[in-house]
Amino acid sequence: MDVKKVLERVSSGVMEVAEAEALLKDLPYEDLGYAKLDHHRKLRSGFGETVFCQGKPDPYLVEIMKRFYERDGEVLGTRASAEQFLLVKEVVPEIEYDAVSRILKVEKKDKERKGCVAVCTGGTADIPVAEEAAQTAEYFGCAVDRIYDVGVAGIHRLLSQRDRLMKANCIIAVAGMEGALGTVVAGL
Repeated sequence: MDVKKVLERVSSGVMEVAEAEALLKDLPYEDLGYAKLDHHRKLRSGFGETVFCQGKPDPYLVEIMKRFYERDGEVLGTRASAEQFLLVKEVVPEIEYDAVSRILKVEKKDKERKGCVAVCTGGTADIPVAEEAAQTAEYFGCAVDRIYDVGVAGIHRLLSQRDRLMKANCIIAVAGMEGALGTVVAGL
């Protein structure tokens, strides 16, 4: 919702004051008692709020996901379980679940993807975290290039992807405990 457009519509007589009031009533957030949904985060930061699902009581998660979807036409939840997916699907039938990334989402179909975020992993065990990052970036309008299993223990695998890395506007490196991939990618 663009507040300026709402005010312009009221000023020009296209929208009734009561309708504008209903649209603006949740400024700066919608208070559910147990959660305060920040529907205006996108106005302030350029990106809407996401829902961290892990650990949330089921009724809270279901209502939060439903409210964001009804208000925005899309919603993103991270760190969700398959059980949480089934619960949310009862109230948001369009919701999709990716078991690898543990992402729950309904995304607008006509979304334009800009730029290029390269998401790299040291090994295949890092793919769940990388997919969470990749799908989150896509949800927020970025084009993503996935470059998986290029750990520095076999540095030739990473070096063979150098052209792809150089085309990226941003690089996310996901690599277990030692962190060498991030350092080597930064050095390149």
